[in-house]
Amino acid sequence: MQTTTIFERLKNGEIISLIDKDAYKMREASFATKKLSVEMNNASDPAKIRNFLSQITETEIDESVTVFTPLHINYGKHTKIGKNVFINFDCVFLDLGGITIEDNVLIAPKVNLLSEGHPTSIEDRHSLIPKPIHIKKNAWIGASATILQGVTIGENAIVASGSVVTTDVPDNTIVGGIPAKSLKTI
Repeated sequence: MQTTTIFERLKNGEIISLIDKDAYKMREASFATKKLSVEMNNASDPAKIRNFLSQITETEIDESVTVFTPLHINYGKHTKIGKNVFINFDCVFLDLGGITIEDNVLIAPKVNLLSEGHPTSIEDRHSLIPKPIHIKKNAWIGASATILQGVTIGENAIVASGSVVTTDVPDNTIVGGIPAKSLKTI
């Protein structure tokens, strides 16, 4: 019999109920990540920051990646970061549903990547709905933008500052607003 962990189930998009026998493992993992995040966010050397981020994500973060801390991540192991990525100050990554950031992506200050949500029904509201976020090559996410679960940001796309992105953004498109709508093709 093959055993699937709660984290594999999340990565596969399974809704996790508050009463799931393994739900406590999500909190335990988040506190372990928080411990590394505190160290990362107190580091000033770019190589040390990348090293901590590598530990958090359990992947090798390329030396071309620049992260201005603080960066807040709740799990980390479902975050994949490409080469030549720039992540500015005060971003929040909730990655239990998965976050993929491809090469040459720019992420401005205070960006929220939220790959997790909750049902609207009161009785199920504490359940977790995970859906991956995918940011493709050369995208630029403006300051204080929020990308919600299940969204793909297309190649070369731009998300205007302060936008809330609830649906996929096509390649070579600028979107803005709440909810974000197409403004221009580039």
